[in-house]
Amino acid sequence: MLWGLLEGLLGHACPGCGGRLDRPLLCASCRGELRPWAREGMVYLGPYARWGGLARALKYGRRFGLALLLARPLAEGVREAGWGLCGVTAVPTLLPRLLLRGYNPPELLAKEVARLLGLPYRRALRRVRYAPSQPTRGRARHKLPGDLFAPALRVEGPWLLVDDVLTSGATFLRAKEALLLAGASRVYGAFLAVKDPEALGPYR
Repeated sequence: MLWGLLEGLLGHACPGCGGRLDRPLLCASCRGELRPWAREGMVYLGPYARWGGLARALKYGRRFGLALLLARPLAEGVREAGWGLCGVTAVPTLLPRLLLRGYNPPELLAKEVARLLGLPYRRALRRVRYAPSQPTRGRARHKLPGDLFAPALRVEGPWLLVDDVLTSGATFLRAKEALLLAGASRVYGAFLAVKDPEALGPYR
């Protein structure tokens, strides 16, 4: 409660709804709404229209503690899915961007999800090329270079690939292809928010 009051005094609004913070990091009302949503092959916390503020706060607001809070319902959804995972990794960012920001938001989430599930986290991929942000309904996987990502190490069995937001699905699918090249038998996804729940449908 004291930390919530301190955040309020510092001008921090709840990143989930923009209202008053009565709890640290996220208000009680938004905490009560957190639950995993599941579709075939992926788990997420809800639509971007509702939870985009959480992704932005983690990505741009440096509110690292959100990763610990939001990873819990994600991990619950993954556990309920029963995928029999061998490990967890994250969609990587370019090294200059990592050095500038100091962290990769999907990696913060992925490491905590892995810890909660009792699974190893590995940096199984590396990003080798820049690509512009994907439009919500572009679904234009062919517009992204095929070598956007590359395997960084060898893996085996089913793996979980974590990203903060699923937009068109194109970036995630390129990362998935690289993880399959690394040796994964199947790749599942976990996200904070999804702009288009149908984005992965044509490519499964």
